[in-house]
Amino acid sequence: MNHGFVRAAAAVPQLKVAECEYNSDNIIHLINKAENQGIQFVVFPELSITAYTCGDLFHQQALLKEAEKQLERILESTRKTEIVALIGLPVSVDNQLFNCAVAIQKGTILGVVPKTYIPGYSEFYEERWFASANRAVSQEIRLCGQLCPFGADVIFEAKDGSICFGVEICEDLWVPIPPSAYQSLAGAVLLFNLSASNDIIGKYEYRRDMLRQQSAKCIAGYVYASAGICESTTDVVFGGHSLIAEYGSILKETERFTQEEQLIFCEIDIEKLKNDRMKNTSFMEGVHNKKFRKVGFDLKNVKIEKLERAYDPHPFVPSNPQTRDSRCREIFAIQTAGLAKRMRHTGMKYGVIGISGGLDSTLALLVMEKTFDILGIPRENIIAVTMPGFGTTDITYTNAIQLMKSIGATIREVDIKPACLQHFKDIGHDADIHDVTYENVQARERTQVLMDVANKIGGLVIGTGDLSELALGWCTYNGDHMSMYAVNCAIPKTLVKFLVQWVADNIVEADTKDVLYRILDTPISPELLPPSKDGEIKQKTEDIIGPYELHDFFLYHMVRYGAAPEKILFLAKQVFHGEYEEETIKKWLKVFIRRFFGQQFKRSCLPDGPKVGTISLSPRGDWRMPSDAESRSWLKQLE
Repeated sequence: MNHGFVRAAAAVPQLKVAECEYNSDNIIHLINKAENQGIQFVVFPELSITAYTCGDLFHQQALLKEAEKQLERILESTRKTEIVALIGLPVSVDNQLFNCAVAIQKGTILGVVPKTYIPGYSEFYEERWFASANRAVSQEIRLCGQLCPFGADVIFEAKDGSICFGVEICEDLWVPIPPSAYQSLAGAVLLFNLSASNDIIGKYEYRRDMLRQQSAKCIAGYVYASAGICESTTDVVFGGHSLIAEYGSILKETERFTQEEQLIFCEIDIEKLKNDRMKNTSFMEGVHNKKFRKVGFDLKNVKIEKLERAYDPHPFVPSNPQTRDSRCREIFAIQTAGLAKRMRHTGMKYGVIGISGGLDSTLALLVMEKTFDILGIPRENIIAVTMPGFGTTDITYTNAIQLMKSIGATIREVDIKPACLQHFKDIGHDADIHDVTYENVQARERTQVLMDVANKIGGLVIGTGDLSELALGWCTYNGDHMSMYAVNCAIPKTLVKFLVQWVADNIVEADTKDVLYRILDTPISPELLPPSKDGEIKQKTEDIIGPYELHDFFLYHMVRYGAAPEKILFLAKQVFHGEYEEETIKKWLKVFIRRFFGQQFKRSCLPDGPKVGTISLSPRGDWRMPSDAESRSWLKQLE
């Protein structure tokens, strides 16, 4: 597979009711079209050779014989194609008629899966014509002169073991425990549904949510093809609503009620799905006594160079403004609830925080402000300490002072330069040498001040560092690395600024909002090196360690889905095309890997703090990694 991806499609062909030859012509056309587009799997609607709405004509031998004859023609016409196609037709066996999905490849029938749940309510009369798969006797049938596996216990696995797929038909999905649930527990990571689901008011939304949820519960890709408007409209109308979903997300969807044929396709990330199943220790607790027969097939070899599916370059930040607003509201509530519980538990009435005029400390201060309001603690009990050092600029100092004033915190100013100079003298360090010692002395001095102030008044030191800094180890060990409760520890840098902006727009008073917007426009910097001659920030974090938007993208795919470096590089090239050259992405990915491995020791002893999203690097929660693990295998993939 290509970085773990396979390409699957849902097809809605033109058809005529009971005109099998015409329908087969269109099926053949769409199979060839899909083959030429590098698609590896294509699924057609339920009973696609005959049409779903044939009614009592299903009891006519002329229709049944013609359907099998046309299936044979489809097999012959697609003998040179490597795509796996799933086609619907009625099959007579064991003195009964079954509504079946036939899986074919290279002119061969791989297997036949009959429908299990046969509706006989409201507008559906299938029980009049079709038997349930539960009533089948034979496990093999002869169809189009081929002996092939038959039954609802048939699933399909690539001969190289890379992928397994299962098949269900329409109503099978609408029951409390669909066959696809059992198939996924048996190893099927890709699920197909041949459907004929008519459209009535409200059904579209329900069906869409049901498909999305089933793909999520099964941790699977789900490809659903439904009958279109060419079906009989004697009593109902079919809209051709077809979808491709993956683990709770809709990747592609057809337009309903269109007069044209449709073929939608997308890549399914099989590797990601397998990784999540492996991590989810509850997934296989649903193991049952159902036994499945696995039928082998050859996975078509295609080279996927450009993805059809969209990947968000900022996976921690929802692109939809309404979703982003809701997400920020929820995250801010989690932060304040976490800090409120810690304040109540300790019985402390004071909080101590260092304010630099940067984004992280600003967000943490806003969380404190809201929390103290919730608890009914006066805001002056927030002891906000600004500690100018060698790199502090007028702009950040002014922002810090105005922010603290605007929320009504008690302001303390401690100039750390004299203490740092004394410390340089004590340890024999030349203050003109601006190395790591020069920088870290300042960070540790600030932490010491905060801790001692907290001890003096009986308060909590609130940490300000974020998730991205923890991933990169961009913090001074036992300096800004340390606090008594870290409210930002699970929030990535790319999300911090949206949270600050959300608070500015929704929570605070006008004067605070003005300050927040100035802070949002300030470059990210630790301000540990002296400013430029004109007083501007000289030390810009992203110039040193790389763009945070890249690092957050790397972090998300590596930690959330266990993606290998070569896959992360492939994805990053797709989403950042035109913004970063491949060599630039590769350069910063190497930096990320080296720092992520090399700085684990800082994460092994983190202060408490709330998890807010799917990723946390807490050593007590989501991420338990040895501090002396080697990164060589990860880096080797990029060489």
